[in-house]
Amino acid sequence: MSYLVEFDKLPWDKPAPGVRSKSFVSGNQQIRLVEFSEGFVEPDWCRKGHAGYVIDGEFANDYSGALERYKKEDIIFIPAGESAKHKAILGKGEKVTLLLFEII
Repeated sequence: MSYLVEFDKLPWDKPAPGVRSKSFVSGNQQIRLVEFSEGFVEPDWCRKGHAGYVIDGEFANDYSGALERYKKEDIIFIPAGESAKHKAILGKGEKVTLLLFEII
């Protein structure tokens, strides 16, 4: 049995304008390769927890009005719940690629 996750062999899912992702799921754990680009608008606050790594690009998260910017090689940890609700914000011409680790 191999424990290698081969994202290059997984299809892209395009759930909304400005976002595409690839997901690997095992039990209640998920690893997602996500690309956000200009035009992505998060319709509601995300309350899910995420741990992640910025592979390339830059973006900001809005935490109930407080913006925090992330850039290439940053590591992100967002706990689940109302107190850390967030929305990704991309500026004009911005694009970001993230590797996210999540409990589902």
